[in-house]
Amino acid sequence: MDARDKQILRSLRLVLCSEVLVEGLIIHYLYQEGILTENHLQEIKSQVTNHRKTMMLLDILPTRGPKAFQTFLDSLQEFPWVRDQLERKRKEMMAENPVGWNHSGAWTPRERETTVYTVRCRNLGTEGTCTSE
Repeated sequence: MDARDKQILRSLRLVLCSEVLVEGLIIHYLYQEGILTENHLQEIKSQVTNHRKTMMLLDILPTRGPKAFQTFLDSLQEFPWVRDQLERKRKEMMAENPVGWNHSGAWTPRERETTVYTVRCRNLGTEGTCTSE
């Protein structure tokens, strides 16, 4: 899961805990799609309250690979308003931080190798094409 998606989950953590019931389709869909293991299911189900179950899922998801966030969005069929909120937050963050830039303003390694971006050059205050050479 990329840093932007981890930040989205972190920033909406309490909302997700109050709005989502993970015990039903969510965790079983994530298991079916290979995002969660059987041990993860048992660990989540062992939590006493739904709040704790959701917290446990949110602790596990960021460690489950690049498809985890999108698969989590797909699992929210019973909670379309939550999915919409996550997608809105994702679009906002993408507008604030274009792909290829990390939060410090440096190129991410993968993007550095293959991409030329037109960006606002912070130190010059002008627009230009920045490459990674």
